[in-house]
Amino acid sequence: MGKYFGTDGIRGEANLTLSSEIAYNVGRFIGNYYAKNGNRKIVMGKDTRLSSSMFESLLAAGISGSGCDVYELGYVSTPCLAYITMLDQFDCGVMISASHNPYTDNGIKIFGNNGIKSQDDFELLIEAYIDKPEGIEFATKDNIGKIIEYKEGLEKYKDWIKGLYPASLEGSKVLIDCANGSNTYAAEDVLKDLGCKVAVINDVPNGININRGCGSTHLEMLKEEVTKSDYDIGLAFDGDADRVLAVNPKGEERNGDYIMYILSKYLKEKGEMTNDTLVVTGYSNVGLHKALKAIGLKTDVVNNGDKYVLESMLKNDFALGGEQSGHIIIKKDCNFGDGLKTAICLLNALKHFGQNIDEASKELHIYPQLQVNQKVSDKKKAMEDPEILARVEEIRKKLDGNGQILVRASGTENLVRVMVESESDELCKEYVYEIIDMIKDKGLAV
Repeated sequence: MGKYFGTDGIRGEANLTLSSEIAYNVGRFIGNYYAKNGNRKIVMGKDTRLSSSMFESLLAAGISGSGCDVYELGYVSTPCLAYITMLDQFDCGVMISASHNPYTDNGIKIFGNNGIKSQDDFELLIEAYIDKPEGIEFATKDNIGKIIEYKEGLEKYKDWIKGLYPASLEGSKVLIDCANGSNTYAAEDVLKDLGCKVAVINDVPNGININRGCGSTHLEMLKEEVTKSDYDIGLAFDGDADRVLAVNPKGEERNGDYIMYILSKYLKEKGEMTNDTLVVTGYSNVGLHKALKAIGLKTDVVNNGDKYVLESMLKNDFALGGEQSGHIIIKKDCNFGDGLKTAICLLNALKHFGQNIDEASKELHIYPQLQVNQKVSDKKKAMEDPEILARVEEIRKKLDGNGQILVRASGTENLVRVMVESESDELCKEYVYEIIDMIKDKGLAV
């Protein structure tokens, strides 16, 4: 991670840690870079949080003032932005979103025209300019960029994603939670066109209700609502719609491990599970590894973050990978995670098997898991404390293949995340709070 860029772009509280000045200077650098090294065309999208339009204006001013045209998609998902960048071969795509964070935060994600997030070396160049915004001239005369409304981009995305899975989903009864975010403008239309009977909650964004008590990070409302009718499944997206989680008809969560297990079986049957390997992060449950092994599949474990998942998939020609959080990449047709694409593929898999989500994952035994997030004053100091590291290693040895412990710093917030997975809830709680208490006793907690 760099000074400003984390595992998923630049992110912070709007007009505080992510200032208007930073956003403008990002636009200035990108506009100047591609005015000299590209086709002078940049596409931009935003999620529904209050500050997104402000940052859109700042970035557009910086980009156009430096010599590139800006095509504004408006309110779209991150995968829609990535797809349009790839489809229309823009120099790059800029997404304004803080994903699953509260509305007070915002972020800037940059995609290349291959649908892949910007690489570290490019981000370091941007960071250097943010710290010292010098050496870039303003464009003049007919070199000044235009700002162009590009609403048709969303319709292109909808047509594309429907074409990926043309088989009818007639008879599927689905309840979706749009998190008052980006999928408000796509998910219902696409699923209905594919034949689903769809009901929707949290699809009235007002700028401050994105992710508020809803969506993939707050499943309580979906869990309650799905039990009130005869839905086959509930699906919850996050604010920028690059991830999805499921809820069964009883109102019980089925996270990304369940979804990846079902998709792995489905792609294996179709002969599309290249090299018989699913890419996962350390957060995936030990039960997933064991269930996959039982059907002849392997796992490749990478660092947390979808960029690391994709890196392994591209390097090793793996077809599927993702995170327990529901950020899942199905590499066929694109190089990015897409909550709506994952949802449609899951529905196709369930129809293929003729089963509901619990029947299709009945071989998957999930071990108890507990994660606690602790706010800290200094992430680096907490992560490098020798006594904490030593105790974590002792716990790891005790779990010995029947669980795991992960302690990591958040890439987007001032948090340390402590997660333990074991054969009992009691043991999870004991080990998690032992590490949390150590952080507090050392004066590192806020």
